[in-house]
Amino acid sequence: MTQYVTRAGIETDPVLATFVEEEVLAPLGRDPETFWHGLARLLGEFAPRNAALLEKREELQAKIDAWHQKRAGQPHDADVYRAFLEEIGYLVPEPGQFTIGTDNVDPEIATMAGPQLVVPILNARFLLNAANARWGSLYDAFYGTDTLDAQPARPGGYDEDRGAAVIAEGRRFLDETLPLTDRSWAEVGGRDDIVLKDEGQVVGTTDKGLLFRNNGLHIEVQFDAESPIGKSDKAGISDIVLEAALTTIADCEDSVAAVDAEDKLTAYRNWLGIIRGDLSDSFEKGGKTVTRKLAADMTYTDTSDTQRALPGRSLMFVRNVGHLMTNPAMRWDGAEIPEGILDAVMTSAISAQDIAGLGTYGNSREGSIYIVKPKMHGPEECAFTNDLFDAVEDLLDLPRHTIKVGVMDEERRTSANLAACIHAVKDRIVFINTGFLDRTGDEIHTSMRAGPMMRKGEMKNSAWLKAYEARNVGIGLRHGLSGRAQIGKGMWAAPDLMGQMMLEKIGHLRAGANTAWVPSPTAATLHAIHYHREDVFAIQQGLGEVPGLGDLLTIPLAEGTNWSKEEIRAELDNNCQGLLGYVVRWIDQGVGCSKVPDLGDVGLMEDRATLRISSQHIANWLLHGVITEDQVMDSLRRMAAKVDEQNAGDPFYEPLLGNEDGPAFSAAKDLIFKGVEQPSGYTEPLLHQWRLRRKAQC
Repeated sequence: MTQYVTRAGIETDPVLATFVEEEVLAPLGRDPETFWHGLARLLGEFAPRNAALLEKREELQAKIDAWHQKRAGQPHDADVYRAFLEEIGYLVPEPGQFTIGTDNVDPEIATMAGPQLVVPILNARFLLNAANARWGSLYDAFYGTDTLDAQPARPGGYDEDRGAAVIAEGRRFLDETLPLTDRSWAEVGGRDDIVLKDEGQVVGTTDKGLLFRNNGLHIEVQFDAESPIGKSDKAGISDIVLEAALTTIADCEDSVAAVDAEDKLTAYRNWLGIIRGDLSDSFEKGGKTVTRKLAADMTYTDTSDTQRALPGRSLMFVRNVGHLMTNPAMRWDGAEIPEGILDAVMTSAISAQDIAGLGTYGNSREGSIYIVKPKMHGPEECAFTNDLFDAVEDLLDLPRHTIKVGVMDEERRTSANLAACIHAVKDRIVFINTGFLDRTGDEIHTSMRAGPMMRKGEMKNSAWLKAYEARNVGIGLRHGLSGRAQIGKGMWAAPDLMGQMMLEKIGHLRAGANTAWVPSPTAATLHAIHYHREDVFAIQQGLGEVPGLGDLLTIPLAEGTNWSKEEIRAELDNNCQGLLGYVVRWIDQGVGCSKVPDLGDVGLMEDRATLRISSQHIANWLLHGVITEDQVMDSLRRMAAKVDEQNAGDPFYEPLLGNEDGPAFSAAKDLIFKGVEQPSGYTEPLLHQWRLRRKAQC
């Protein structure tokens, strides 16, 4: 049972209250009583508005469900469907021509193009690794992944043959990005041989080597003739270091399992450590204790012999949760407060220390706070976020539009009304991003009663998805995001398949995205190569017309498809295995994002978005009689055995088989059998319920 202290009528977890007053407000010189009374007024205005928006979601969904049920058995009529969506207010009029007015945006967001990391905020080690991924060793990335067309490194120490292949590929990269006047980089015998065709690419010297720039990204060529690598290199080159993760999102949402005050406090403490610059984490590695801290800036001497510095860390966003959930960390007016409001206030108050210059390093050099807001349904919810951020700025005495917003275009109503959504936040928007998995989950749930959906793998080639990806970029460009904000693409989900990533992910740049998500610092280093090969801002200037709404509103039904028993079993098993593999870690261990082996034992990054699509897909097929409850239970039990086998080496893992009444297996069943009734098909309500029950058992 949570114990509370009361501040201005707000019941607050006592440890969280002390943290707010002593670690967040005191360094800012803010009076706690004034803050709490201001927060109470904010809650009085925005908690009821939050509830009303959630009711609006349910009202629209009920009308859509009824429309599909009424037309059951009739062929789909796209024109009639669109007219219906306009009639109920699901589709709103376009706002007309406008250009966003966002000011004071850091160059990593506005004028540079490069990789973006998303990292669970609850894991300090991962958070530090991501923040420090601004710079990455290309040699390490080549050596340790499957990127090269060469034999994997032999175990038992440094593999010289593998190393030679790495060095050769590094030279090819330099020839491609930094061509010399009279030779290949493979022919360079020392620093004096390095004369670039374009002298404008020369930036200066560092204490380790030479610094260059291409397509706005820096490349450091390091020399160390005494190091094991440099000693065997005729030019003495010991490494090539790339500017990699320009931005990182510290995630309070889909990649974490934060269900109570204890979890939220961990998130906020880690964010404060990033902002203050004093976050650290110690762990055992190779029999030794290693302590990780934030990296310092990179210093260099420019071509005019002036000492300068480049950021040593990613520019940090923080992703708040959406509008749906509440959290027991605080209560107001007899109920838990909306978690999205809690996040907005807390992460902004912490970030205000950066605005006040209280951190060791600083995050935004332009005096901005960057918050990504997920799972907003349409322009009314974007307007609510804009008004909420106004109120938070007033509460914290911050100038208007200090808080910038990244809009996740991952819900169907936002996709269909994207211009209106951008308009609602036009003076603070710095980011739009597509996310296939959450967007597909909402696609299924919105049209749940229209009929059985196509198989999950076929969704990637569906008409709505292609229109969605193209419209996101086109609408963003139409309203002036290029040069002022990020237009992003989604995650590469297979962290062990870097060779495949290098072949495919360059497509995100060619589609006009100036950032895209990657799953690790190593992946960020490799993905940076793509931004040297393509000038995204030039590509954006040449993109064509924006697709209309027709394809976007095409429902991905499996019309006329007769699957075999084997195909149905394979689809069900795939969904159940991924669902169980993720849920068991979420419920039992509080792990919100992890590399979960698929049926073929290929590790895939799973988070709540992947869970949403899997659970909704099974629920849809169950609703329309493609599968039966008995088939689902049979698959769950067989896949539980598979998941238990895949986790046999984890000393903290509790098997699913033999524990079918436990929280993890019960949560998996609920996500499927209660999937139709879940708000927007979200998994959070059930996950939180079962995680809290699991924590109570410990």
